[in-house]
Amino acid sequence: MNHVVAGVADLDTTTILLLLAAALLAGWIDAVVGGGGLVQLPALLLVPGISPLQALATNKLAGIMGTSVSAAVFYRRVQPGLRTAAPMALAALLGGAGGAALASFLPGEVITPIVLVALVVVAVWTVARPGAGRVTRLRYSGVRHTGTAAALGLGIGAYDGLVGPGTGSFLVIGLVGLLGYAFLEASANAKIINTVTNLGALIIFALQGAPLWVLGLMMGVANILGAYVGARMAVARGSAFVRAVFLVVVGGLILRLGWDVLGLG
Repeated sequence: MNHVVAGVADLDTTTILLLLAAALLAGWIDAVVGGGGLVQLPALLLVPGISPLQALATNKLAGIMGTSVSAAVFYRRVQPGLRTAAPMALAALLGGAGGAALASFLPGEVITPIVLVALVVVAVWTVARPGAGRVTRLRYSGVRHTGTAAALGLGIGAYDGLVGPGTGSFLVIGLVGLLGYAFLEASANAKIINTVTNLGALIIFALQGAPLWVLGLMMGVANILGAYVGARMAVARGSAFVRAVFLVVVGGLILRLGWDVLGLG
């Protein structure tokens, strides 16, 4: 019979400290530009006895704690307009449900190469347009702005439910490239949207009894600390700093997915 991790008591001190360190770094990355799951989820998946479902659920629990704090910091200091975040968040919730429903029908070996190509395009576009995202120049107004934001949220929400990695990065580049936000304001809006969508996912996981609550709450505290520091750094250093971290995170996602596509993982 396989041993199943029931809580923190089943883990040694070194493992717990490494998970807390991963959560701290993930909170910082998530706060600046999104993509903290690139660090936090693999760390949980490496722990013997934790099932993939438990890892996903515990990652959401820890992540939403940090994301909600960074969203609050951004909202207080950057004051992003909810006219963009609200329709995007609602549409992303619906898209996430649809994506999750499709997940069992579409094989991962088909999805991953498509996502990899999309991330390469995003990275090339960002490098080739160094002036993009420096200042906010919204391209649309009124109903067209709301409709574009909702369509973007629906598409990225579906991706989040279907696959997941890089959702924060796609949110940021969508807000910059399609709607005309600066990287800082885009990251602020993305935090609000991520908080809402993560809450929806966590509720489903909780109903399934999947989260490891004690471990998730401990990692959540570390995630909050990283998120608070990251959000304040992003606000203080501005869009150029967020853009630089964005490129690093996207580069990490490309390497990770490329490793999987080549069958090296």
